Amino acid sequence: MTERMFRLLELHQKLDAALRRMKATRTADPLAIARMTTRKLRLKDALARLVAPGQPVTLPFPA
Repeated sequence: MTERMFRLLELHQKLDAALRRMKATRTADPLAIARMTTRKLRLKDALARLVAPGQPVTLPFPA
């Protein structure tokens, strides 16, 4: 795994944790959740581009 892949994966994990915390609150801002979700999906797409074509992106945690 390259350093770039590791950094993207680490950021993806942090966004996932932040999204879970935000969704658990009663006062969760739907717009902020949508922005974070979009950013998380962009990171997953960036990871997919780094993986060899034809191989699925398997993340070591729930997406």
